[in-house]
Amino acid sequence: MQLVVLGLNHRSAAVEVRECFSFEKNEVESALNRLYEYEKISECVILSTCNRTEIYAVLEDVQSPKAYMLDVLKHLKHADTIDESAFFFYEEKACIEHLFRVSASLDSLVLGEGQILSQLKGAYIAAYSAGFTGTVFNILFQRAIGVGKKVRTNTGIANTPVSVSYTAVNLAEDSLDKPLSEATVLILGAGTMSELTATHLQAKGVKTIFVSNRTFTKAEALAKKFNGQAIKLDHYVEQAEHADIIITSTGAPHYIIGEKEAKRIAALRHGRPIVMIDIAVPRDIDPVVANIEGVYLFNIDALESVVEENKQQREEEAKRAEPIIHEAIDEVLEKFSYLSVRPMMALLTDKADRIRRRELHRALAKLPDISDKERRIIDSMSRMIVRKMLREPMIHFNEIAGTQEEGLYWDLFKDMFNLEKEGS
Repeated sequence: MQLVVLGLNHRSAAVEVRECFSFEKNEVESALNRLYEYEKISECVILSTCNRTEIYAVLEDVQSPKAYMLDVLKHLKHADTIDESAFFFYEEKACIEHLFRVSASLDSLVLGEGQILSQLKGAYIAAYSAGFTGTVFNILFQRAIGVGKKVRTNTGIANTPVSVSYTAVNLAEDSLDKPLSEATVLILGAGTMSELTATHLQAKGVKTIFVSNRTFTKAEALAKKFNGQAIKLDHYVEQAEHADIIITSTGAPHYIIGEKEAKRIAALRHGRPIVMIDIAVPRDIDPVVANIEGVYLFNIDALESVVEENKQQREEEAKRAEPIIHEAIDEVLEKFSYLSVRPMMALLTDKADRIRRRELHRALAKLPDISDKERRIIDSMSRMIVRKMLREPMIHFNEIAGTQEEGLYWDLFKDMFNLEKEGS
């Protein structure tokens, strides 16, 4: 078993590199399905947020694991080349420590932000639902989620509502020449980040919020929560004439505000400045917009300047999280040491179930028109076949446990079922 993580984040790569390797929610599901092509990957979780993309994997006897994982990522993102210097790679204990630090928000752009824990849960659930977690990652990721919760409960790292969206609001406040309570805000996008941003804006006293989104009903729903007004996306430029701040977080694959749109907005405002804050990855606003007079543009990398203002206080609280993380690492390593010598039948069961899941996935891919009920029947049948095939060997192995024959049977089972790698 080789436990690894390959990734890049706000420290290792600029936003234009990160956005090339980010995965939207539907892309994660597709990528996990494509990972069935890789028999050396027995378990896998893909974590992708606005500031990081990380692929955690349990590999089976890969000689050059970093090169292997880079090739996997290149395949998943259809990339011709990859700049290895933009990526970090950790194995075994270092991989566990990195995951726990991520879950505790110690590795976030905004130290102590709360979104990463829910994002990590979502990544784990997606992998679990796709059948790509087993004994190792079920233990590891459930413990990581527990570590994140414990750090937030037992330290003051989350006492101040600091997040990317909160930092964006602070940045907007610092950039205006009027109180934020008097500002008019236009939000492009109606997802989670937009809702969090609107929450922080309202807490700061903003009374006038407009929301625009590709799906108008979503814009209406979000605007209603904050006593705001929904604007159709093709009318946002006209509305921007009256906005002091534009915050974008649409998740669109292309620029929402290009040079042409920004110049039109600036012309409509007749010299009155406007602050644009792009918290999306991929970016919503073309970087050239920053050159237009009267437009003040900040993207997600620029948020680091605001983060620095409270860095010392957050870092003091982060020190109190370190013992929690190291205690959890020791606990997981102890469990994993047990797994390395777990009973032979557990090894055999795990291998049989991996084969079952892989073959079931391939079979169902050839039967796209069957109903959910039929899929459940086939899945149940495959489980029962494995269970009944292994029942007699399990009974017999239990019968000779503790006898002189036990060692012989361990060797026999390893040879018969090629279990040396799993047991070593």
